Amino acid sequence: MDVQGKEEYRQLREQVDDMVRRGVVASDDRGRIRYLPAREARKKRTEKPGRLIGPLMVSKRGVGVVRDEETGEEITIASRSMGTAMHGDIVAVVPFARRMARRGDREEAPREGEVVEIVRRTTTTITGTVKQSRNFSFIVPDNPRFTRDIYLSPAEAKKAKQGDKVVVDLLPWTDEHQNPEGTISEVLGPSGDARVEVTGVARSFGLPADFPREVLREADRLPATIPAEEIRWRTDCRPLTTVTIDPEDAKDFDDALSCEVLHNNRIRLGVHIADVSHYVREGTALDTEALARGTSVYLVNEVVPMLPERLSNDLCSLRPREDRLTFSVFMELNAEGKVEGYTIGKSIIHSRRRFSYEEVQKTIEAGKGEHADILLPLHRLSHVLLKRRRKNGSIDFDTAEAKFAFDNHGFPSAIIKKLRLDAHRLVEECMLLANVTVARHIGAAGEEAKPFVYRVHDLPDPGRLRELASFVKQFGFSLDARNGVSPRALQRLLDDVKGSEVETLINEVALRSMAKAIYAEKNIGHYGLAFPQYTHFTSPIRRYPDLVVHRLLLEYQNPVSVRRLNALRESLPEIAHQSSARERVAMEAERESVKVMQIEYMKRHLGDEFDGVIGGVTNFGLFVEITELLVEGLVRVRDLSDDYYLFDEKHYALRGRSRGRVYRLGDKVRVRVVALDPEDRTLDMVLVD
Repeated sequence: MDVQGKEEYRQLREQVDDMVRRGVVASDDRGRIRYLPAREARKKRTEKPGRLIGPLMVSKRGVGVVRDEETGEEITIASRSMGTAMHGDIVAVVPFARRMARRGDREEAPREGEVVEIVRRTTTTITGTVKQSRNFSFIVPDNPRFTRDIYLSPAEAKKAKQGDKVVVDLLPWTDEHQNPEGTISEVLGPSGDARVEVTGVARSFGLPADFPREVLREADRLPATIPAEEIRWRTDCRPLTTVTIDPEDAKDFDDALSCEVLHNNRIRLGVHIADVSHYVREGTALDTEALARGTSVYLVNEVVPMLPERLSNDLCSLRPREDRLTFSVFMELNAEGKVEGYTIGKSIIHSRRRFSYEEVQKTIEAGKGEHADILLPLHRLSHVLLKRRRKNGSIDFDTAEAKFAFDNHGFPSAIIKKLRLDAHRLVEECMLLANVTVARHIGAAGEEAKPFVYRVHDLPDPGRLRELASFVKQFGFSLDARNGVSPRALQRLLDDVKGSEVETLINEVALRSMAKAIYAEKNIGHYGLAFPQYTHFTSPIRRYPDLVVHRLLLEYQNPVSVRRLNALRESLPEIAHQSSARERVAMEAERESVKVMQIEYMKRHLGDEFDGVIGGVTNFGLFVEITELLVEGLVRVRDLSDDYYLFDEKHYALRGRSRGRVYRLGDKVRVRVVALDPEDRTLDMVLVD
């Protein structure tokens, strides 16, 4: 081997060794190299003694945390120990040695560590605002979890002006003593403009602006007509009266309902879901893109869909007076709402009517109207199902939500509280029952467990439940958390606070004490709903797990080979993990877009006074939610000039040292809006005596 060949071999060997270290590939005793699937790679990377692999989550104060998914242990990373790692990066962490416990220590201090390797960069672009100093230009990131400004070269600085909102592609960053650099890929417009800010939210969360060409081409090639041979093998539900019930402004309709009243007060409920799996086949470009997106994202004034419009608003949308392919669950229920028999299978429907929630509500209240023969029995059934579910311990959180009315220029003209109508409950209960029936069908007693995707909700953390019990006690309510809290006990608390001044507050605090529901291949049940088995089947247009569930239902109608079952056991955990991650991104993006429009709306209310409720107490101030608008602002401690206030963490209160005045969670207050920052999406208030 010549000198050049030896050098090339050495470089190759170094690259392979690096890939082995990072868990991308594995080598055996004979030196043979093989690629590691993602699930096995994660396991392999964590096998190194003393090292923990996971995503770095950075707080707004610049402190990082890496969590061990198996043990639940968290390693705290100070900013000085992060190196060039950024929020969201997959990193390798080595914990520092534990200090020996000292006599009198009541609890163990959080374990600390340092980042020793960046396994994978997860963020390649960020959004931010262009700022210019005397000698150079830089980007201040929108996300406060990115604690470093981004330096711009003189050439890049010419692409935008001071105050512009831009998208920046990050360049490789290896020197922690210098700020990272970037190149401007898109100028969105002036920072602070609400429409620009919402676009910035979408870009900052990595939400794609467009679909790849191949995906669009694949969608356009799908036939608009349904072949006769496709109809022949499906259950023909077209003679059956089916209707859809959705928000007034909905553009895609993925679920329809039918209802037949039988003898002895029995009901045959039909839940018909768009058959997206017929069009989006496993392994296609459409499927790959849908998995990457995971879910549709509903920003305050736009939708980032999981599927192209050709599918979501056309072929798969259950539009009225058109034949559509569906997956149907028919359930026969007795007078007590118990399912005594069911069938699940592919079908075709012809929706008779597209209803809005408000239209259905009018029929419910009047006791008559178009298709009342379906809507009124469905309404009665929903009450029976809700009563049965509550009796079994299901928790029914009733939190307030805001929606916006917009003017012709796309700016918010009003903030309106969403009302939870009986029509909403009607649809919710039918969808819950269909999801439960599908999950029970897959996990039928006496059968070997099949690979599946469940919607699971773990038990709450005991510490958080104790905090909740302590919190509600100060308002005169009780919750016994000494030996854990059952869903039924938690629902009793929510029933007790209903109609009280602190109902909304306690609902929100109780909700925050819960674990997050996720997708998983292993069924542990759903704590909040008190369901032993639960899945998501009813929204395949906008949720990828639902699409997978449809495929599995069809596949399991026939015997499945051992090889295929093993392949599913390998792939489903990754699908569940990806779907849960994308759901979290969607929720955060939606929440941020709402903040943008709330701040935009409040521009016209500077100096105005409102009634509010204290929803948070910290050592630096009071978070107050304006009751009629559901807009939150901060009353800073420095503006409480009548006394020197102390933070009572145990009782969630600020206490005046001299006059003894107390501000606590749930207190009603009068506030004046004094300042706002559209870029930081914050609102400042002062108390009005």
